[in-house]
Amino acid sequence: MTPNKPEQDRGPQQASGAQDEGEQEPVVVRDRRRIDPETGDLRSSDDNQSDAGEVTDSMSGSLDDELAKVAAEADAVETAAEAEAPTSDAETELRRQVEELTADVKRVQAEYANYRKRVERDRDSVINNAKASVAESLLTVLDDLERAESHGDLTGPFKAVADKLNAALADAGLEGFGQEGDEFDPSVHEAVQHETSSEVSGPTVTTVLRRGYRFGERVLRPAMVGVTDYEPDGNGAEPESQGETSEQG
Repeated sequence: MTPNKPEQDRGPQQASGAQDEGEQEPVVVRDRRRIDPETGDLRSSDDNQSDAGEVTDSMSGSLDDELAKVAAEADAVETAAEAEAPTSDAETELRRQVEELTADVKRVQAEYANYRKRVERDRDSVINNAKASVAESLLTVLDDLERAESHGDLTGPFKAVADKLNAALADAGLEGFGQEGDEFDPSVHEAVQHETSSEVSGPTVTTVLRRGYRFGERVLRPAMVGVTDYEPDGNGAEPESQGETSEQG
């Protein structure tokens, strides 16, 4: 029976323990935020806080530092964007100026190319007109050489000189025209004689009284020619007239 005595002695202690468990400690909520949510001011740290409180404060401080860092980075990005805005405007203005200058350069190049072509064309025209003027002044000499050759007087050294003159003028661009048998063209032929014949099919050059000359596309002198036009002979005309008379009767 003696061993049961300690259990009886522990009885009151167990009863007191049960009573302590029945009584719970009140829940205490401490606001450990370093920034006052109402005023937004930074609160002062309490040196008498417990170790757990110090750990919580350190964690809150780290979070506040991160938030402040993020806010600073956001401000820096905004400031950089504001600083880049004028730079972008300046770049746009520079691009516009470059485009205008490029267009001006292209326009000047096109004008210069047209001016150069016009100058070359005018220069060639002046040169050709000068050559044509010289050749036109020598046409009477060529006529005399041609008449002398037709009469058989152009022989020996004179013929050699005439051949060289004709070759030089031909190389410069002088071209003679007007041959018997050519079709009559009023733009290059000057008709001074007119005949009719049934042997031709249309207006035809049958006599060349004076040769014509052209320099390039410019006619220096038309050819003086005699023209023969088509006309049916008397044997062919009478049957037609008789037929017309019978039809009228």
